[in-house]
Amino acid sequence: MSVDPSLRVATDKETGVAVVTLDRPERLNALDLATASELAATWRELRFDDTVRTIVLTGAGPRAFCTGLDRTATVPQPDSPYMVDDPLERIGPKANDLWKPVIAAVNGMACGGAFYLLAESEFLVADPSATFFDPHTTYGMVSAYETMGMAQRMPYGEIARMALMGTAERVSAARAYEIGLVSEVSAPGGSLAASVEHARVIASYPPEGVQGTVRAVWAAKEAARAHALAFAPHLVRLGNLPGGRQAELFAARTRDFRLR
Repeated sequence: MSVDPSLRVATDKETGVAVVTLDRPERLNALDLATASELAATWRELRFDDTVRTIVLTGAGPRAFCTGLDRTATVPQPDSPYMVDDPLERIGPKANDLWKPVIAAVNGMACGGAFYLLAESEFLVADPSATFFDPHTTYGMVSAYETMGMAQRMPYGEIARMALMGTAERVSAARAYEIGLVSEVSAPGGSLAASVEHARVIASYPPEGVQGTVRAVWAAKEAARAHALAFAPHLVRLGNLPGGRQAELFAARTRDFRLR
């Protein structure tokens, strides 16, 4: 399997577990266009690797799981209100027709575009230091794709509050557990080890039943999600500030936030 320097894939063929690591800690594991493309390619390659039966997704370093799209990325857009190119649209396993279970081991910050990945994971294991937030509204952007995906995991009031509060507030691992966003808060520094252990158990079961179960659970929410996503491009086009104004707001950002 090809491996980009910003993405690491380690496979244990004895246990059937692969660990996919976003490896841009100097950029808080933000996704540039090359990493986004490599993620999509990795999921599609894993479809054909029968030695891999369960996958753990994590981020390198203690500071962040993933902070979404790298602010330095340039994404050209068609000059039409009917078309929006979303650079993160294909970064998730389900978007690439992968129905092997994926467990997200969340360390540090998870925000914005990270929700594309979390929304398509089977369940989340969080380090006590993990935090979740959505900066879009702070910088004059519509949170559409992110909130639509995470609305399948969080109560309406919680996803609405996280999206609308922007950078002023972050959801702690403890609160994320209370609302069902994460299924477990690990020991400090232990989210990856705990996730791998769960993955080993799942990988030990017959894959046909496991993958069928993943597909069944996803099908239960897929229709509503697909219907909602049809509105997303138009909402983004209508509500996003011009790029220059977004950059001004980002440059003027503060580091103050409330943890709940």
